[in-house]
Order: sequence, then structure tokens, then C-alpha cells
Amino acid sequence: MKYLHLLLTAMLLMSSAFAGPGAHGPDGEHLDGPASAGGAASSAPSVETFTEAFELVGHLSGGELSIMIDRYETNEPVLGAVLEVQYRDLTAQATFHPDLGDYAIDDPKLVAAISAPGAHALLFTLVAGEESDLLEGTLTVTEALDDHGHGHGFERRWLLAGTVALVLAAAAMVVVRRRRHAKEI
Repeated sequence: MKYLHLLLTAMLLMSSAFAGPGAHGPDGEHLDGPASAGGAASSAPSVETFTEAFELVGHLSGGELSIMIDRYETNEPVLGAVLEVQYRDLTAQATFHPDLGDYAIDDPKLVAAISAPGAHALLFTLVAGEESDLLEGTLTVTEALDDHGHGHGFERRWLLAGTVALVLAAAAMVVVRRRRHAKEI
């Protein structure tokens, strides 16, 4: 029983390794991002830029670049505008989602190009009624993104924690078997 207690204690101590970077919350969000006083922080690659008239925030996640635009002075959302995004020789027009108030770029070639690790200089062309503006921003992707929009780097500590757990479990089983065998003799 003493060894079983030791095994359970070791597993409890190792359990913190399993909630480290890369862990997901109940809604799929990463639990390794910095804490935010104003709400949940996103670990998705993002771009923020502004001009005298407009400000833009975009997040690359779920196979699309989702973009919110508002007026710089008033924070009034810019709804139903025409937005085009250019990256190198690739250009795509955003689809406006009136239910969410965002614009989405889901062009497979453009999304694949900006999902690769690196700094991606983007040019946004916005036409809102009689107004138009060019906004430049850089989207920085630190690791390759998978099919649901965020990266998972291989971490050796997962392998180490699993190996330690298996070794401890095997050792506990050997001890229990030896005790049973000793009692039978």
C-alpha cells in the first residue's frame, strides 16, 4: 500500500506538466497565453493597424483571417464595407458577416501563405461608402498552424512525463507482485 501511495503522489505531482503550454480550455482556447484583465486572451496570430480614420484588428484562426474594423476616433464599427487584403502577389476580397460584424478572408492560397511561420506584411484596402483608406500591418506567425488554426509544437516534456508515469506504474506493479508472492510463501 505504501508503494501505491508513492505512485499516486508521483502522478499527482506530474499532473501539472499536463496542463502546461498547449493545453486547451473548454471552448478550445489555449491556456498558455498571457492573462488578460479584460477577458480571454487569444494565442492566434494577430495583426493590428490604424490610420487617422480607421483601426483594424485581425486574427488568423480556423482556416481564415477574421478582421474587425472601426473608426479610430469613435470606435464605431465599420459595417458592410469593401475590404481587400494583399500579401505579396496574392489578393483576396473579404466576406462581410453582418451577424458578427467582422470580415473574413478564407481564400485557401492566401490563408496558406500567411499561415507559414514568419512575419507577413499585409496591405488592407478599405472602401467604406465615400471613404477609402490603405492600412498596412504585419501578421507574425511563430509556428506552423494546423487545420484548426493554431500550432502545436512538439514538446519533449510530454514524452518525458509519459515515460516517467509508465516507469512508476511498472515499478509499482513489480512491488505489488513481489509482496503477493512473499505472502504466498
